[in-house]
Amino acid sequence: MRVLVIGSGAREHALALALGRDPGVSEVHCAPGNAGIASAATLHQVNASSAEDVVALVTKIAADLVVIGPEVPLVLGVADAVRAAGIATFGPSAAAARIEGSKAFAKDVMAAAGVRTALSEIVDTPAELDAALDRFGPTWVVKDDGLAAGKGVVVTADRRAARDHAAELLERGHPVLLESFLSGPEVSLFCLVDGETVVPLLPAQDHKRVGDGDTGPNTGGMGAYTPLPWLPAAMVARIVDEVARPVASEMVRRGCPFSGLLYAGLAIDSEGPTVIEFNCRFGDPETQAVLALLESPFGELLKATATGTLDSVGPLQWRDGAAVTVVLAAENYPGRPRSGDVITGADGDEVLHAGTAKRDDGALISSGGRVLSVVGVGTDLAGARAYAYETLAAIRLAGGHFRTDIGLAAVEGRISI
Repeated sequence: MRVLVIGSGAREHALALALGRDPGVSEVHCAPGNAGIASAATLHQVNASSAEDVVALVTKIAADLVVIGPEVPLVLGVADAVRAAGIATFGPSAAAARIEGSKAFAKDVMAAAGVRTALSEIVDTPAELDAALDRFGPTWVVKDDGLAAGKGVVVTADRRAARDHAAELLERGHPVLLESFLSGPEVSLFCLVDGETVVPLLPAQDHKRVGDGDTGPNTGGMGAYTPLPWLPAAMVARIVDEVARPVASEMVRRGCPFSGLLYAGLAIDSEGPTVIEFNCRFGDPETQAVLALLESPFGELLKATATGTLDSVGPLQWRDGAAVTVVLAAENYPGRPRSGDVITGADGDEVLHAGTAKRDDGALISSGGRVLSVVGVGTDLAGARAYAYETLAAIRLAGGHFRTDIGLAAVEGRISI
């Protein structure tokens, strides 16, 4: 099977490596990719958001399966165009991708499916803002209703900060979603979904804030780990039964069945799972950790999902132990990141590239905010953490920064429901 991965981040690097481990995959291609993915796949230059350009590339290389990594091409309908060309495609239609592309749509689906989620209100004019803010608090959750690359959310006890973020979004013409604050630890659960068939992967936990101790602004994700030693064993089945399967069934009922990866971001409290958000694709940086432990043939799983045969796949096989991803970010991230700095020591399959490029003289340089994801695997979470940070210590990037506490609270037993 010849597989084309669309995207250019560490998530796509992880996808390419996992596909390369599948004996049923003969070739892995990636477009546009990055400097690190070049060692795991054949790269092609393409505008990933252009359906016409992607279809032309798919036809040129005669791909048997196309895997679309980022959310923007999915929301724009690239998967629809590739499917229309007769190629198996892993990734939802534009209609189904609204589960991430519009938080208002996602809330409507959850309401119809009877899925627990935060109380919310859409504000689309500045005149409504103050009265709406008064209905929330003392912790305000303010979200961009559309796509924001994981950084459109402000969670704050400062009403003025909440108002300023909402006003800025409205000024840019973006509707604002106000939500009640959900307590309890957060969980990311990836589910392969084919219509009403749902197959969960390992649960993971992301670290969104830029600084140790969950301080500073939100980012696209500074690290993740899996599995979760504090999560009751039966909770994954509850999430599937109470969240993923009802939502998948509701999407079928609405005539926009979901096919691909449904990512549920949840808060877990004493009453069970409550949805924070849905994404329509693999998450970054959780994917890097989750796929490091997957032993089932990855290409086979994605092909089954794409061709409507996921119900014929047997139980998934996982490596024992744990995996931890730590993100190395460029100076000033999540603000405007500095780029063009030389990177050294970024060797090996445990170092996944995101914002990297090759200079004319062959030097590896930074080219984005999140530059690298370092993955450590160990017999337990403490061992996986130690391996990840040992690897990271050998990498040099001027001004680079990372969190030192990825997975630490779980290791020290400080997370509970």
